[in-house]
Amino acid sequence: MLEYTRGGPTVLRILLGSQLRRLRTDKGISREDAGYEIRASHAKISRLELGQVSFKERDVADLLTLYGVTDPGEREPLLSLARQANTPGWWHKYSDVLPHWFEVYVGLEEAASVIRTYEIQFVPGLLQTEDYARAVVMLAHGNAPASEIDDRVALRMARQQRLTEGGGPKVWAAVDEAALRRPLGGPEVMRGQLEHLIEMSKLPNVTLQIVPFNQGGHAAAGGPFSILRFTGPELPDIVYLEQLTSALYHDKPEETEHYMRVMDQLCIEAMPASATIDYLGEIRNDIG
Repeated sequence: MLEYTRGGPTVLRILLGSQLRRLRTDKGISREDAGYEIRASHAKISRLELGQVSFKERDVADLLTLYGVTDPGEREPLLSLARQANTPGWWHKYSDVLPHWFEVYVGLEEAASVIRTYEIQFVPGLLQTEDYARAVVMLAHGNAPASEIDDRVALRMARQQRLTEGGGPKVWAAVDEAALRRPLGGPEVMRGQLEHLIEMSKLPNVTLQIVPFNQGGHAAAGGPFSILRFTGPELPDIVYLEQLTSALYHDKPEETEHYMRVMDQLCIEAMPASATIDYLGEIRNDIG
């Protein structure tokens, strides 16, 4: 479990919740009976097991006793995990501009070993330049104070640091050509963004494919999405779908496997990654 600590409380809560769910079901104990033990409802147990709320160490201790986990050697790692799950992640300092629904994603992204994403309108956040990111932020928050804009941009730049660190995730992005030709922020900003994508495409852990206009319709016609994969079996693949003021997270195999098939087909339909750098250069040269 220690390899997930960099994902902060988000991932640790999910891990602890899954362990508690396994222990409960192994004993044949209902959510109602577990909730009664910690003076809570069955809905609270469900949220705890999904990692959607924070844990009280006392509640975890009481549940472990109910589930027959009395050996200190077995209890302490889970109690320690409960304590760690309440420790804020590095992104906590951006809490003023970080809605809860996106805070969950940042924690998952931080722990992911593979991030696959499809974008239609914008360059993926992990591959944006600071100037381009500022232009994107201004679209939705143009009336916000300058300090808030700065914080939103700084958060996006901080998320990118893992890409160039040792042990960073593999990022495989498929981007619609429209996102690359839309001069967001003006021609100069867009040229800088395209040059940045050329350099990022050279990284061994970054694969960028372009879905060209001449492809017409394609498998991912429904909209942008991301798939997060983690090392080890404790966490399932998670599909992330962002909306204007909220997000959806899918982790059931029947859902994630569908999105994985769509992503695989999309990457077959896109231009090969070997053609990306040359095509990015052509788009950059087309900008007036």
